[in-house]
Amino acid sequence: MSVAIDSLGVLLRRPDAGWSLTVYPDAREAGGSFRSSVRAPRGFGVRGAAADPERAKAEAGRRARGKLRRYAVANRLNRLGTLTYRGAGCHDPREIRAHVGGFFRDLRVATGGKTFPYVWVPEWHKTDHGLHLHFLVGDYIPRRVIERAWGRGFTHIKLIGDLGLGAGKVGEARKAAGYICKYVTKSFGQTDRPAGLHRYDLAQGFQPKGVRLVGRRPDALLGQASQLFGAEPSYRWSSADVPDWRGGPAFWAQWA
Repeated sequence: MSVAIDSLGVLLRRPDAGWSLTVYPDAREAGGSFRSSVRAPRGFGVRGAAADPERAKAEAGRRARGKLRRYAVANRLNRLGTLTYRGAGCHDPREIRAHVGGFFRDLRVATGGKTFPYVWVPEWHKTDHGLHLHFLVGDYIPRRVIERAWGRGFTHIKLIGDLGLGAGKVGEARKAAGYICKYVTKSFGQTDRPAGLHRYDLAQGFQPKGVRLVGRRPDALLGQASQLFGAEPSYRWSSADVPDWRGGPAFWAQWA
């Protein structure tokens, strides 16, 4: 039996040790990992800067992309929009967040007052024009309504469609999320973001719910998830297939 002893001499065991898989039915994906039965003693490690900042940044980026992708797919956000400033643009990260907050409030009022899911990400222009915004929504919103709600410059929105037979809204939302995730990934390489500001934001109350499964083998857990979806995964990934994988054992799958 694997145990550990903390600084006070207390045995530490993980009651949730072993393989687990969290299934997100609405997002049609699942991710799992192996958790050791040994828990690190209290006080283990040093608070402060990460021992490997680049790895920590990559892991944070991976988690952000996963959360955003699941949200977008679960809510079928398959329309990609861009908001750009006229004139000299906006160079203040706090100001642009205030503007986008007002934009979505006005958009909600203009579309009947009902809350709806959305995601937005700021991005710096390659030129000196400052910041612009990318966003995802799921329902059709007339261009003139978007222009009126923004009122600060130019707008663009398009449906991510024509992906081939069988893709449906799930496939469209996954592709749309891929565009947004690209901008989030870029933000992890920037050092000028004021502390306390999120790299992206989304409408609250629409987060996909997960179902946790536990078992002895990843294949058995994926089998249970496949029964839930009524099909085999359309894509599978395992850390065991990555020669230089530096994290704990993990696996992941998507269903079409």
